[in-house]
Amino acid sequence: MMPIGVNTWVWVSPLTDDDLARLAPRVAGWGFDVIELPVEQPGDWDPARARDLLAELGLKASVVLVMPPGRELVAADTIKETQDYLRHCVDVAVTLGSPVIGGPAYSSVGRTWRMSPQERADAYAELRENLEPVLGYAGERGVRLAVEPLNRYETSLINTVEQALEALPEEAGLALDTYHMNIEEKDPAAAVRLAGQRIAHVQACGTDRGTPGQDRFDWPAFTRALADAGYQGPLVIESFTAHNQTIATAASVWRPLAPSQDSLAADGLAFLRTL
Repeated sequence: MMPIGVNTWVWVSPLTDDDLARLAPRVAGWGFDVIELPVEQPGDWDPARARDLLAELGLKASVVLVMPPGRELVAADTIKETQDYLRHCVDVAVTLGSPVIGGPAYSSVGRTWRMSPQERADAYAELRENLEPVLGYAGERGVRLAVEPLNRYETSLINTVEQALEALPEEAGLALDTYHMNIEEKDPAAAVRLAGQRIAHVQACGTDRGTPGQDRFDWPAFTRALADAGYQGPLVIESFTAHNQTIATAASVWRPLAPSQDSLAADGLAFLRTL
């Protein structure tokens, strides 16, 4: 049975030390195995303090990177700053004992532009070049970078597993998110099998960004495909709250997606345990 986790974005953004001190005991009490911690800005929360808290609670950690406007690895003048940020995320993962950092490590969320086939090939070549120093840094520290395809409304660069396999160096893993896969993949289970051993992290939510299982996604087929691919990492619930202006706008969450954020997490956990 895969470990089950939940991202703190279900409740708050940005995460702080006080938020984590409040949320982590509840997450552990519900029976989650993993809590996922976003690094929105370095210094928002203390990784060493988080490590000690999670150790007391018996929780493992996973780390996700965040790509707001200005964090770019393609066609931009902020490449070095973005690489430095990604190296910081690796350092956070080392402190917490997270084996991965995951997210759309290529361009800022919401940045879209039209590309000819040649322009896309050139963008992928630039991405590979700019990822290599980060991949080397991560590999030396035992951390895997898991790059996440996003849906067409959030990026025009990497939307599918097939594109990710074309775009990324072999050292890069893939982070798969059921929300984006439901939009972009004709057959999510087949896409999982195509990704195979490259899968390094998996996030889950309902097709409306709400509670896993309270939707029309073929969860049994998806989890069977993960097993066939040999994936042994966590399945992490990632959703968002409509009550935070910044994150609601970024994720286009304009209404509550569950009776409460707590029920989204707890009911999602209960469903995922049945798979």
